[in-house]
Amino acid sequence: MRRYGKNPDEDDIRIRPNRKGNRPRTHTRPKHEDAVEGFVLTVDRGRITCLVEDRTVIAMKARELGRKSVVVGDRVAIVGDLTGDKDTLARIVRVETRASVLRRTADDDDPFERVVVANADQLAIVTALADPEPRPRMIDRCLVAAYDAGLTPLLVLTKSDLAPADALLNAYRPLGVPYVVTSREDLANGAATDLVRKHLEDKVTAFVGHSGVGKTTLVNTLVPEDRWRTTGVVNAVTGRGRHTTTSALALPLTGVAGWVIDTPGVRSFGLNHVDPSRVILAFPDLEPGTEGCPRGCSHDEAECALDQWAADGHADPARLDSLRRLLATRERREGD
Repeated sequence: MRRYGKNPDEDDIRIRPNRKGNRPRTHTRPKHEDAVEGFVLTVDRGRITCLVEDRTVIAMKARELGRKSVVVGDRVAIVGDLTGDKDTLARIVRVETRASVLRRTADDDDPFERVVVANADQLAIVTALADPEPRPRMIDRCLVAAYDAGLTPLLVLTKSDLAPADALLNAYRPLGVPYVVTSREDLANGAATDLVRKHLEDKVTAFVGHSGVGKTTLVNTLVPEDRWRTTGVVNAVTGRGRHTTTSALALPLTGVAGWVIDTPGVRSFGLNHVDPSRVILAFPDLEPGTEGCPRGCSHDEAECALDQWAADGHADPARLDSLRRLLATRERREGD
């Protein structure tokens, strides 16, 4: 039985009514030209706190963003109620292009990468010299992640009153990584704040480190009005700290321009997402020497041209050793 006329474009074609009464779906997305810019301060269970001008606004992702993530440090476009009043909710309709992305995976076998922060300029790697003991492999992994993301690394060593810093610093001196050494007394009298702050001015700096190394305590001294961030102690049995920071949080520096992003303490820093060939980019004195390397060179084999490059005086051999240590870190789990 014919349901329609001979011409399918005729008016007798029946159209199924839209029972829900809403508008039909379309692939055309609104431009939201009236959206205002916001800066993501923290993300908690789908609620996103943003700085809009001089006030904080709670927002959620618009459906049109799909699976695109919103992370601390993102620059976003927001529409809706932007008053910041209690019980109001705005919508994030666009995530602007990120200048940098710091990523990690749960371990080296995990194919799913997690974005830690966006648009950071610097990565402060906080490590205690004792209680808990320093873990150089963790530092190496954070350095690889920083170089891969295009961030400037900063090594922050705490609790120097419990152990000397010389041995650890000597291992990283060939890399030319800037560093700050602080003690618990420095934290108490404010000297640590002055030492660290001069490295943070006019930058967005993400702080990472194991639990218990004093990361959040240091952040609290840099941003004293936000001392509601709790701090913990190191477990006397395991030698490890407790996770007291549960979500990343961006805070404005006090006294100078700049932002610090306190991140949760980590037990591991997987590098499954890092292409080892990009690590060499952090060594501009060694990179030209790779032109003589065989195709697919791992830079740790007999045919590698970097040995001769260093032997000819184009680069310090200690720098080559540091490069190979970082490349080996990509294939070795922290703690091995």
